[in-house]
Amino acid sequence: MASTARTAPAEPAARRDRTHYLYLAVIAAVLLGIAVGFAAPDAAKELKPLGTGFVNLIKMMISPIVFCTIVLGVGSVRKAAKVGKVGGLALGYFLAMSVVALAIGLVVGNVIHPGSGMHLTEAVKGVGHEQAKAAAEGPVDFVLGIIPTTFVSAFTEGKVLQTLLVALLVGFALQAMGRAGEPVLRGVEHIQKLVFRVLAMIMWAAPVGAFGAMAAVVGETGVDALKALATIMVGFYVTCLLFVGIVLGTLVRVVAKVNIWYLLKYLGREFLLIVSTSSSESALPRLIAKMEHLGVGRPVVGITVPTGYSFNLDGTMIYLTMASLFIADALDQPMGIGQQIGLLLFMMVASKGAAGVSGSGVAVLASGLQSHKPALVDGVGLIIGIDRFMSEARAVTNFAGNAVATLLIGTWTGEVDKERVQRVLAGEIPFDERTLLDEDGHARTPMPEQGGEREPVKA
Repeated sequence: MASTARTAPAEPAARRDRTHYLYLAVIAAVLLGIAVGFAAPDAAKELKPLGTGFVNLIKMMISPIVFCTIVLGVGSVRKAAKVGKVGGLALGYFLAMSVVALAIGLVVGNVIHPGSGMHLTEAVKGVGHEQAKAAAEGPVDFVLGIIPTTFVSAFTEGKVLQTLLVALLVGFALQAMGRAGEPVLRGVEHIQKLVFRVLAMIMWAAPVGAFGAMAAVVGETGVDALKALATIMVGFYVTCLLFVGIVLGTLVRVVAKVNIWYLLKYLGREFLLIVSTSSSESALPRLIAKMEHLGVGRPVVGITVPTGYSFNLDGTMIYLTMASLFIADALDQPMGIGQQIGLLLFMMVASKGAAGVSGSGVAVLASGLQSHKPALVDGVGLIIGIDRFMSEARAVTNFAGNAVATLLIGTWTGEVDKERVQRVLAGEIPFDERTLLDEDGHARTPMPEQGGEREPVKA
């Protein structure tokens, strides 16, 4: 018996060690990609499909994960009003934080004037107009685009908001079915386990994807572009860091009694994945799993995370603000405060749905300038060279904002196990990296019933 007691803990430790080596390999792959990009830029550009292929593999898993999470969350809540409360709080919070991010970007941009001294060449002028054509659709088309063509096309087209709509409808239908719907919920729970296991298998391709993505961007960008545009890059990175550390940090400390740096450390591997691929979408499935493991209720995670990926774009808001002011200064056509606010409010609406895709921020920027001040579109090409590096900061900030939002919404709705949150962040309840599930096979231990409003699904 004593021998059994000594050897039992070895298995979890071995699993953690293997995934530890995986993420060490990702870091090594990123460094190797940077070296190859500088040493052989032409060859490095040809490696881009490696990064694209890995991101596409992750995106392949997003729709089924979002569907299973929302169906299990909504289907196990007795009162539909609870789901509506979560959604209403989430959208209100997203709107408020977008305004805050815009305001911070405006202040910093007007203080540092990042575009002063830049020169526009003829080769640059056409780039902005090309990006404007590829910009995000209008508000009406965006809303209609949430409705899928068929019940299953939301899964085949890979649109998160369409999947969200279908999953909510299925979840509410299972609510209405009562006990008759429990076998379906159990089936969805088993499918969720399978999907997370497949995702864990895909993650072993992360070093290859990180190497290809990083080599390609360094090969395409080069040192000269980085030096010439260092002011806006440094200003943008510092602004994002201050936003996360001060604004989000204060909110999560006051509301959820959580230290922002412990939360960011808990999500460290997801940040590494985002930096490697320049897409916050690559970490969306893992954010869902980790926030459930942290102790946030399934309905909150299932609604807040997917919705936040389209509506809670703090990093994108800061980027659009500073990039607009950068271009205006570079072209010697500064905008007044009234023009700045009008332009950025338009961009705040136009940017919804632009998250997760590298380069989408440039299209939104070009579209906004085309609509409000066409003369500035010529300057969009000035930042194309470094947009990939800006995209990383956007994605990381958006991701941090969605993690904080999930914890805050969960706290406000009483759907957070506060004791578990502290234990997870302290490292007492480790996250199983091999399967993305806990030892009991669930994304996290289900919370107890609260006031008769929850009805846990029994396996």
